[in-house]
Amino acid sequence: MGIFFAMIRALFYKESYMKKELAIFIGLFLFLAIGMHFKEWISHPIDHVMALPTAGAYGIGPFHPLVFTLALYLVFALFRGIGSLFSKK
Repeated sequence: MGIFFAMIRALFYKESYMKKELAIFIGLFLFLAIGMHFKEWISHPIDHVMALPTAGAYGIGPFHPLVFTLALYLVFALFRGIGSLFSKK
């Protein structure tokens, strides 16, 4: 278990790196939320947020915005990781 925490600490050692990744995740979340439900956010945003506990997509339930954002974030992270392997830095 200690090796796991050491890997996590090494991955997020710099606080600025963690802030950057969190900003990317939140930006992606907002982009997806507004993009997928633009009409609802414009016409009745409070009702849309209040209906989240009973919402669901593909059986995921109220956590579907986070699940979809995490899935797309991992795809972006994979491409960024592959790109960093081929960069000349």
